[in-house]
Amino acid sequence: MVLLLVLGTVAQATDLYRYVNDEEVTVVGFQVPPEHVKKGYEVVNDKGVVIRVVPRELSAEEQKHADAQKRLEEEAAAEQVRLKEWDEALLLRYSSIEDIEAAAERGLGDLRIRVSIIKSNKRSLKQQVENYQAQAAEMERLGREVDIGRLQAIEDLQSEIAISDRAIADRQVEIEAVEAAYQEDIERFEILLDMVEFRRNMMAQQRAEQQKTTHDPRR
Repeated sequence: MVLLLVLGTVAQATDLYRYVNDEEVTVVGFQVPPEHVKKGYEVVNDKGVVIRVVPRELSAEEQKHADAQKRLEEEAAAEQVRLKEWDEALLLRYSSIEDIEAAAERGLGDLRIRVSIIKSNKRSLKQQVENYQAQAAEMERLGREVDIGRLQAIEDLQSEIAISDRAIADRQVEIEAVEAAYQEDIERFEILLDMVEFRRNMMAQQRAEQQKTTHDPRR
């Protein structure tokens, strides 16, 4: 049952609101009572055509579910963009798995050279510490007091050695991250190659079917 509230000829040129009241009766009027706004309503023109739908207000549980669903959709869209950009970059930079492996070897080679340089410097620092310690031990053996400058030099060198150790550890973490990244590139590129091969086979099969249909004397 539809109860139409006619409030004058001016209403013909004014948008109307359609909602369901507490008696489950559909009502059309110039406004929606505040107690019914949360239940949702429709905005219609003077011909009864729906212009806009205002949905009902969600419960706390429904809103929580809607927010979670929205987050999932946003994450899925972001992942789609990430994979698309990744695929495009791989196809632009490489033409084969061997290309990726060669790039990985170059990148890792540079990092390993840096580690080698740091380790070489560390060995030099340790040698200097050992020299100062030997000098200090000899002075103590002769009953002489080890000078502050020498002790300070040993302390400074040991601090530099500790810094070198941290730098080596950081470079090793970087090497592992680069190795993992290139391995991911290889695995993704293999998927792309499989897809390209699949599409190539499908196209070949379709062409074969078309040629068979074209040359079939019974058709």
